[in-house]
Amino acid sequence: MQKYLMESAEETRRLDIKTDRDVVVRQARWAGIKAGMRVADIGSGSGKTTDTLNRLIQPEGAVVGVDIARDRIEFALENYNSPTINYVCRNICDPLDDLGQFDFLWVRFVLEYHRSKSFEIVKNISRNLNPGGILCLVDLDHNCMNHFGLPQRLEKALFGIMEIMETDLDFDPYVGRKLYAYLYDLKFENISVDLAPHHLIYGRLNETDAFNWTQKVEVAVRQAGFRFGDYPGGYEEFFAEFKRSFKDPRRFTYTPVICCRGTRP
Repeated sequence: MQKYLMESAEETRRLDIKTDRDVVVRQARWAGIKAGMRVADIGSGSGKTTDTLNRLIQPEGAVVGVDIARDRIEFALENYNSPTINYVCRNICDPLDDLGQFDFLWVRFVLEYHRSKSFEIVKNISRNLNPGGILCLVDLDHNCMNHFGLPQRLEKALFGIMEIMETDLDFDPYVGRKLYAYLYDLKFENISVDLAPHHLIYGRLNETDAFNWTQKVEVAVRQAGFRFGDYPGGYEEFFAEFKRSFKDPRRFTYTPVICCRGTRP
């Protein structure tokens, strides 16, 4: 089984903190979620998004949260439990036929971790969608790569790290631009696309962005095994410069998020 790139002791907390309920509500309503639907949250993480979707489909709706990590399922059961939510620990690369059929499938910030098989994942879960049901794919494009004001050697290192993550760790920083083609190739109908900023960071760094980005860099960089040739002090010197530069209020960072929805014929 492929190891999740961002796995760490703090990952469930990171996922929980960075999830903005208002953004989830806005995206899900744009996609067409309705009361009474049976929903699957694919890659449910801490359960915060699952709980948010569950609130949108009441009364009479039900949601299944699917995640590969047992500790995140346990966290969700402790913090976001409900009679209308069922959490299951499963690998989304495997058939999910036993989970039954759904009216709405939600896949947010999952496909970026499966560069070589993201289309096959979408194809696999599509089998669980009722005819006329909605599949909503949400992911980032040019992830972690749009900055201005960083030192040249730091920017060079970040691009080198992302290259290793692509080639060796199956991470896809460009998956957002592929979502429309996935639904098109699977012959989905009524396809719509929305693009908006996800990360938009300038001025004083808030605590949520500071924690999220520090964890992302610390965990992903160690996984990548990048050699810091421009840093005599190695990783520790790199990480100190990253934290110092990212805290600089002159720094500007953004990442587009692409939402794509379609209905199954």
